[in-house]
Amino acid sequence: MRHFVFRWAVTTVAVMAASSIIRGIRYDTVAALIGASLLLGILNAFVRPFLLILSAPLILITLGFFILILNGLLLLVVPSVVVGFHVDHFWSAFWGAIVISIVSWILSAFFRGRDGRVHAEVPALAYHYPGDGHFLLHDP
Repeated sequence: MRHFVFRWAVTTVAVMAASSIIRGIRYDTVAALIGASLLLGILNAFVRPFLLILSAPLILITLGFFILILNGLLLLVVPSVVVGFHVDHFWSAFWGAIVISIVSWILSAFFRGRDGRVHAEVPALAYHYPGDGHFLLHDP
């Protein structure tokens, strides 16, 4: 659950960055931004793998460029479901998907530990020792 919330937050920040950089992407309310990032995450988790398998020949022929087109098409679908989120045309979706991918990659790399797993936990400021009932304060 914590990993899902982290990925959702990263996607939300990435979509917000894309809307500030790409002229054709915008949102009316924060709720629309959050809903758009949630739907985009769901599409990327469940629909994108099937699209990648079905379009594998095109991906191979274009040396992977078609993946960028698929990402743009998925972003172009979001405004048809989320009211208040707007993508004007395909090229806005295409470049927006690239920005979202880059920002998501940077944020995920920032929170990734040496073991390759995402560590987005807040460090504990106090530790409880159950034997004596005392707390030890820790200043990070």
